[in-house]
Amino acid sequence: MAQATTKNSFSSPYVELDRQAWAALRASTPLSLTEAELDVLRGTTDPTSLDDVRDIYLPLSRLLNLYVKATRQRHGAVRAFLGEDDQPAPFIIGVAGSVAVGKSTTARLLRSLLAQWPDHPNVELVSTDNFLYPNAVLKERGIMNRKGFPESYDRRALVRFVSEMKAGAAKMEIPIYSHLAYDIVPGGVQTVHRPDILIVEGINVLQPPQPGRLAVADFFDFSIYVDAKVEHIRSWYLDRFRELRRTAFSDPRSYFHAVATTVDEESAMRFAMDTWRTVNEVNLLENIQPTRGRATLVLYKGEGHRVRRVRLRKT
Repeated sequence: MAQATTKNSFSSPYVELDRQAWAALRASTPLSLTEAELDVLRGTTDPTSLDDVRDIYLPLSRLLNLYVKATRQRHGAVRAFLGEDDQPAPFIIGVAGSVAVGKSTTARLLRSLLAQWPDHPNVELVSTDNFLYPNAVLKERGIMNRKGFPESYDRRALVRFVSEMKAGAAKMEIPIYSHLAYDIVPGGVQTVHRPDILIVEGINVLQPPQPGRLAVADFFDFSIYVDAKVEHIRSWYLDRFRELRRTAFSDPRSYFHAVATTVDEESAMRFAMDTWRTVNEVNLLENIQPTRGRATLVLYKGEGHRVRRVRLRKT
């Protein structure tokens, strides 16, 4: 039976819904995404299905559409008070979670679904990977082994980008990160034109600000944390590594080409497990997971990337 619960019905600002109760909130939101389109949006080894889109992401897109409308009305009241007639600021959504938990698929799905609502067809997606320091800088600072940790990002540039977007910048150019090269592309740029909605996706987007400074999350109108048990994420990470070794890593341009060509699978998977244990799991437990409570909404995944329940902050 569908259930919606709170930890304390009198005081909790959160409501938790099981999958059935959340799916019912889709109402009449239509499913226009096809299996072929979903296949393009899914990450490597991510099994997200059209059933998941119907049950989880359509209700979420409906909720976000309501948030966008309400936020525009509030901003419109402020502009009217100030006598301003400029365009409304972009609605900014943050999507956070561990490596391999499926946050990139979530962000791409939301971009596709939100762009189908008639009031905000221009939806841009930016990954915070684009704001990683180049490998040369990470090596110079002695933190190449902490790539993905908060200090490996140019946080000032990221905050400046989001704040200027929020302030109404018509167009901005930002760096591009290549997962194939495992580095920032020299001279490469992603041009972001003023969107109706901006989705910012990354493992550390909900990090609190450093003393006396702003954090990128300070500019979010809504934030999502994709969550799962550590043992499940580890399994998904290893499955993805195994598949990438068979596919992308075999490309001679890949930073990890040697892992696909010069060592056997057992050695390669030992390398993957060691990377998970010493880098990704440490980052998850120390930096990423502690930010979960800052999210507006949490998607709790079980085995097979299946979202089992949803927690929504009501206030």
